[in-house]
Amino acid sequence: MKYGYARVSTEGQMLESQVQELLNAGVDKIYKEKYTGTTIYRPVFEKLLKKLKPRDVLVVTKLDRFARNTHEALEVMQSLFDRQVAVYILNVGLIDETPTGKLIFTVFSAFAQFERDMILTRTQEGKKYAREHNPNYKEGRKRTYSDAQIENAYKWKTCGNTFREVSKRSGISVSTLKRRFAMLHPNNHHSKM
Repeated sequence: MKYGYARVSTEGQMLESQVQELLNAGVDKIYKEKYTGTTIYRPVFEKLLKKLKPRDVLVVTKLDRFARNTHEALEVMQSLFDRQVAVYILNVGLIDETPTGKLIFTVFSAFAQFERDMILTRTQEGKKYAREHNPNYKEGRKRTYSDAQIENAYKWKTCGNTFREVSKRSGISVSTLKRRFAMLHPNNHHSKM
């Protein structure tokens, strides 16, 4: 059997192009997964790994869809080799338990890790430059609600409304209200519903 595995790392990315490539490669069944790059546990991938039997082929579109780093890639690949399962990476080719297959996989894994490390280095350098040269630079995601909106909600809360009532009136989630109230008014505790 040929099993396809499609993965994206963020909610904004789409699986459709990977799925189409896997279908074009003639896979019998496709497993799809969305997870963040910082998450180690991939339940769909783990389920697929358990399903694979000798002479099955695991098909992925690119090496970085298979594993996040060289260590993980080599560990999973060795486990598949031991079970006589081959991996077909569409933009590389078939990698199996032969010495040549193992060599190719090790080299490509090293390059994939190098590329991720370079992206991380460039990102860190860019942030450092921005911190040093841009007085308005702020790390992290831009806040959805302004301090003024939170202050208005805070006033409603101090007038005796519950968090649920304030949330319904303001459209701001209870968890966001609690977090932002604690940031704007750290000495006042408003954790009761």
